[in-house]
Amino acid sequence: MNDQLSDTQIHHLKQQLENRFNALWEEIGAELEGASKERFQQISGEVHDLEDESIADLFADLNLAVLDRHVQETRDINSALARIDKGTYDTCSDCGEAIDYQRLVAYPTASRCVRCQDAWEKMHYDGSHARL
Repeated sequence: MNDQLSDTQIHHLKQQLENRFNALWEEIGAELEGASKERFQQISGEVHDLEDESIADLFADLNLAVLDRHVQETRDINSALARIDKGTYDTCSDCGEAIDYQRLVAYPTASRCVRCQDAWEKMHYDGSHARL
């Protein structure tokens, strides 16, 4: 495991985070614009039966879930960029050990090392997730 990331590695990861942040904002803007147009079309006189309305509600809920996920990811990116600025980006928030470069390449917003993330997930798993 690397003890500290090089300036080149940090620059590469910061660029990756900034690119993803910009892409997310474009997606959020497109989602909001699309939702606004759809709402306008509904208001402008289309008549729906109850089944159509329930399907429209489902799509609206799905769009909100996607937007919520995008907004949460932008928060995670902002947090990672703040850790870069503070010099703590590659330090696990739980144990203080270094976060491996390969983990950060795969998951640039990671704030925990693999060992601590695994322990956190086991401690916070409540079994209520949907299963197929």
